Amino acid sequence: MSLLTNVMDHALDDGYAEATARRQAEGGLPRTLRAKLALAAGLVLAALVVTVAAAQTQVSAPVVAKEREELIDRIEAETAAADKLAADVEKLRGEVGERQRKALEEHGGDQGELVALLSGATEVLGPGVKLVVDDAKDTDQGGGGPRESSGFSDTGRVRDRDMQRVVNGLWQSGAEAIAINGQRLTSLSAIRAAGDAILVDNKPLVPPYTVLAVGDGKKLSTAFQDSADGQYLHALQENFGIRTSISAQEEVRLPAAPSLIVRTAEPRDASAGKGGGQATADTGKGTS
Repeated sequence: MSLLTNVMDHALDDGYAEATARRQAEGGLPRTLRAKLALAAGLVLAALVVTVAAAQTQVSAPVVAKEREELIDRIEAETAAADKLAADVEKLRGEVGERQRKALEEHGGDQGELVALLSGATEVLGPGVKLVVDDAKDTDQGGGGPRESSGFSDTGRVRDRDMQRVVNGLWQSGAEAIAINGQRLTSLSAIRAAGDAILVDNKPLVPPYTVLAVGDGKKLSTAFQDSADGQYLHALQENFGIRTSISAQEEVRLPAAPSLIVRTAEPRDASAGKGGGQATADTGKGTS
């Protein structure tokens, strides 16, 4: 019982009691009061900082808005200038292409018309076929993956190599001129891929891919479907759902190629070897 009585009479440790008595004698503030004062001082300082920041923001807001408007005006001006330059480049490219086509027609001799046709220098109008190739109906637009060793796709997307085989198959079947989605193919054209996009001469195309070929429509259609490349396309349709259709056309119109690139030059005759010369273009068929 004496232990319990001692605990009840001396609930506060003697050391703590002595320290409390000493602080009270010295006139010091209790710890809780000092903490409250420190918190109040911190809140006052924070409010002061926020007030100063708000005032500075309000003062600088008109300046920032003006700078933003000036930046927008500069962007719009530069964009308009870039668009104008692009239009000028396209116009000059068209003029150069037109002059090249005229020179090819004038100096091609007896084969000038054939050279112009095979090089894509002139517009072509005549009978032919229309071949449409499209991705499978439920193809995931974000899909894609490497081709299997068999050359077929494990997805329903049309690949650049598929279009290469289609075009080469049409050439071998007797096509005289070919265009894909209005993009005329020449002996220097390339069909490539960039991600999931198919590029023809570095211009992206989107499905469906409409291939127009000039030639004897019925014979060209039959010859292509019986060829190895036609059978390849049929296998893509049967196995992976790629949609295709081909039909003979009484008349198809193919545009001229945007521009021609002079690769080689040789003298027109012996007398021209000292100064004059004639530019010639490669006209071999085939698409890489």
